[in-house]
Amino acid sequence: MSVLAAIAVLALLIVVHELGHFGAARLQGIRVSKFSIGFGPVLAKYDGKETEYAIRAFPLGGYVGFPDDDPESDIPLDDPDLLRNRPVLDRAIVISAGVIANLIFAYFLLVGQSLSVGIQDVNFQPGVLIPEILEEVESPAQRAGLQSGDVILKIENLTLPTSEEAISILRDRIQDSPNQSLEFTIQRNEETFNIPITPEAGDNGKGKIGVMLSPNGEFSRRKPDNIIEAFTFGAKQFQRYTTLTVQGFGQLITNFQENANQVAGPVAIVAVGAQLAKSDLGNLFQFGALISINLAVINILPLPALDGGQLAFLLVEGISGKPLPNKLQEGIMQTGLVLLLGLGIFLILRDTLNLAFLN
Repeated sequence: MSVLAAIAVLALLIVVHELGHFGAARLQGIRVSKFSIGFGPVLAKYDGKETEYAIRAFPLGGYVGFPDDDPESDIPLDDPDLLRNRPVLDRAIVISAGVIANLIFAYFLLVGQSLSVGIQDVNFQPGVLIPEILEEVESPAQRAGLQSGDVILKIENLTLPTSEEAISILRDRIQDSPNQSLEFTIQRNEETFNIPITPEAGDNGKGKIGVMLSPNGEFSRRKPDNIIEAFTFGAKQFQRYTTLTVQGFGQLITNFQENANQVAGPVAIVAVGAQLAKSDLGNLFQFGALISINLAVINILPLPALDGGQLAFLLVEGISGKPLPNKLQEGIMQTGLVLLLGLGIFLILRDTLNLAFLN
């Protein structure tokens, strides 16, 4: 059931994305020929007055089709309600609407989480918790004898504050000190001791010691005092998750070699969602919001076959006053689609093998 719940969340996010494109087109009177959830063979369909609505065999995907792309369409090429005959701004609204829909939906998921599951409060304790030692061969943390559950109270003469900012302060100090010995004050159960650790320089030149960091404190949930607090909490969480997502993609782009192994395909995403749902169905709100924000950020990237790639074409058209030649656009889009499909297949195979043999 937890796996089905995770798949349902992903399918819902795709529906929301495609509904954004569909709604933006229909509200502007632009013709839409197909609205499909999923890919592959048709399981069920309904032929509306102008649009064919279909559910297909593979739910992790979808698309909105326009008569512009259908060579068998009997609609005149000069029809003003065809997407390609609309001004650049109208087309930009349709293309970007999927991203906007995912962002709005993510926000309301977080509001819904606060109303149904509750607002998470943290009673912060001094220092930063180490929930896990990363599985690296002879990392600085392993050589120093750090263990899961240890709490870092001080680094050199700097006492870490009793707040969420303690993590960023500690991380910045470690990253700014590659190959420099630092003295850490560690609390383990009732014992407190000092150990020297020398951060290793990563591929990006920043120091790392090979641990995960987490706020040190007790977590609890409470119902919001009123609806305004629920919307305010949702806005704060939305801003936080969006900022972390954008920063994550920035690190992936600027330091791809070191961060590429963190890229996950749909199989791994479903596995994570299923694990969260198994522990608490309320976690699916947060899972859905995070994935929805990630879908939005991915789709706005200026890459072929993504919404951002089409917006890039429109930007060129808006600046030059004329679109790129159709053959050139089609060639770029087809190349991008092949690369994305290849990446998707690779991630599915890799994540499936990891689940089958490594877990």
